[in-house]
Amino acid sequence: MPDKFSATILTLFPDMFPGPLGHSLAGKALKNGLWNLKTLQIRDFAKDKHKTVDDTPYGGGAGMVMRPDVLDTALAEAKNQEPEATVIYFTPRGTPFSQKMAHELSGQKLILICGRFEGVDERFLEIHKPLAISMGDFVLSGGEIAALALLDACVRLLPGVMGGEESLSEESFALNGDFAGLIEYPHYTKPPIWNENAVPEVLLSGNHADIRNWRLRQAENLTKALRPDLWARRRND
Repeated sequence: MPDKFSATILTLFPDMFPGPLGHSLAGKALKNGLWNLKTLQIRDFAKDKHKTVDDTPYGGGAGMVMRPDVLDTALAEAKNQEPEATVIYFTPRGTPFSQKMAHELSGQKLILICGRFEGVDERFLEIHKPLAISMGDFVLSGGEIAALALLDACVRLLPGVMGGEESLSEESFALNGDFAGLIEYPHYTKPPIWNENAVPEVLLSGNHADIRNWRLRQAENLTKALRPDLWARRRND
């Protein structure tokens, strides 16, 4: 049986974890041992009495830069605990995170480096060559929120977490099947009429084939209208 999914977080704010991952399905899975999470406080690996983890940038400029020597020691400890883990660093220069990447990473052990300030000394990145991941074209105050998002995307894919494979095969960005590469179709629940708006009749018909075809058409139409880039990619695959 393969080792369970696990993540070691290198962070200046370990109290941010598990955070939202301690609730709902991810939290239940964590409590039941379907995955593991631990944190390492980067500041614990600083050598001076002030526990300094950053300093001013050479060449001048605003902000501070995380020191390579402190991060190197912290990463060495994380690798000692999980020598086969994939090391990830969150950065705007990284590969955009995707559902495909979530599937790939959910089968691995991870070490997530959460940067702060203006970033990490480039020499650390050149030596260790972590997998660089971007969560989008925006800037966060640190890597912790990015780590939470990545872990949530990975944990929900683990066997036994979601409870049903069908919900994964028809949701947005599914990798396989008729709904692959599409945005998910609209959902409706009770009451059947609300504010004079009725639920589409096909969903009340009980005809599963008609319902599936309707959902597929809706997913295709939404993807064409809202994400033409995804639609073009689907057409070319």
